Amino acid sequence: MALNRDESSPLFAGTMAGTLRLLAYLALAMVLMVLDHRNGWTWRVRYATAVVVEPLYRLAGAPSAGMRALATAFSERKALTEQNQRLREDLLLANAKLNRMASVAEQNQRLKELLDTQRSLELNVQLARVVGVDLGPAEHRIMLSLGANNGVKVGQPVIDARGVMGQVAHVLPSTSVVMLITDPAHALPVTIERTGLRTIAYGARDDSGLILPDIPMAADVQAGDRLLTSGLGGRFPPGFPVGTITRVQPSATGMFLEASAVPAADIDRSEDVLLLHDQAEPIGPPAPATPSGPPADLAPSTSAPAPRSAAATGTLP
Repeated sequence: MALNRDESSPLFAGTMAGTLRLLAYLALAMVLMVLDHRNGWTWRVRYATAVVVEPLYRLAGAPSAGMRALATAFSERKALTEQNQRLREDLLLANAKLNRMASVAEQNQRLKELLDTQRSLELNVQLARVVGVDLGPAEHRIMLSLGANNGVKVGQPVIDARGVMGQVAHVLPSTSVVMLITDPAHALPVTIERTGLRTIAYGARDDSGLILPDIPMAADVQAGDRLLTSGLGGRFPPGFPVGTITRVQPSATGMFLEASAVPAADIDRSEDVLLLHDQAEPIGPPAPATPSGPPADLAPSTSAPAPRSAAATGTLP
């Protein structure tokens, strides 16, 4: 919309006075430009003015700057919280993997020891996994993952990489139960490695391991002596580690020495064991003799009449 002459700016008014004011303003502007270019004093005026005006600008922009800072802090806090949560999850997962790797490494070490035992002794063995454990006060048994379908038989010796574990007591189609040497009902012929003394190691009833109650009083037995299978009875082959004697004292009757021993095998920790095959049958009473008689070609014919006895004929010899 066009402005009327009366409503227009007086600076551009068509009167003589307006023209003179315009010329004066232009001249003043030229003088200030020349002075600023040559002396630079107007820069100081602008600097002083900026110093006075700058706090006002800061105060005017403070609300928006505060909102931006608050939004930034909130978003950064949220991002840091999410990142912290991810790092915690990654740490837990890494620890779980590390623990799993340590468990697998330990299991591999045990399997390697079992394999080294098999190779060093050239045994015909069968690897089985422990799937059940019963270490109660009345009996010490473990259950293996192999049974009759895998050729397991009652009486088979069971060992691990460190020593004798026990022998198979019951066989099921797919599993088998092993009586451990620490079972109170188990007895194992052993020999003391240092002296060669033979005796019997029984399972202790107080869960302390093994007990040897029938050692002669004059026998040389010390704590630290190793026990090996003696091979007597034919059930366990000779030379396998059984345990280590920890204490020797007189028995309650005073007629024998009584020794306590800890098993060499990892009774309560082994997860894999070896079943021994091709072992000699246990020594026992001899088998009944086979009935004997005359050769078949000399036997009397079934068609010939049987001889009558003297009593039947009424004659005396």
